[in-house]
Amino acid sequence: MMKRSLTVLAAALMASSAYAQDQAQQQEQAAAGDPVTHKASFVDAEGKSNGNAELSEVAAGGVLIKLEVTGLPAGQWVAFHVHENGECDHESGHESAGGHFNPSSHEHGFLVEEGPHAGDMPNQYVGEDGTLRAEVFNPMVSLSEEENGILGRALMIHAGPDDYKSQPSGDAGDRLACGVIE
Repeated sequence: MMKRSLTVLAAALMASSAYAQDQAQQQEQAAAGDPVTHKASFVDAEGKSNGNAELSEVAAGGVLIKLEVTGLPAGQWVAFHVHENGECDHESGHESAGGHFNPSSHEHGFLVEEGPHAGDMPNQYVGEDGTLRAEVFNPMVSLSEEENGILGRALMIHAGPDDYKSQPSGDAGDRLACGVIE
């Protein structure tokens, strides 16, 4: 029992040390005027790692998302959204990520009067090699813990394009790749 408690204590201390180092690095970046960056690692529908995103808050507001994700349908447009839950359970088809992130309760889509909401982003084109390489700016979100903050939420790539009007999610199809923003 004592050995198990010591093992748990050691693991907790290592995790808190890593967290403190990460926080210190972010504070140094902010003090130096460098943008604070966060990452998301994508997994596909089988749970295999298939890409990464780097997120940076822009001084004037909003977040720039640079991503590269492989194993997607070649040569077609796909929907790209922020989802409300930071869970990417591939066994559920990434349904664990919940619906689109929508802190202001707006309608979904760029083509509707009451839209878009914070989770809406433009469709992205997948190259002929099945790789999505993009830089996407979302002016409606932040990397803070405010109401529009997306830390701990999920980025999602769908099987088809968003039609920018169907409720609640743009008729974008299956969830192919999911990454939690850390």
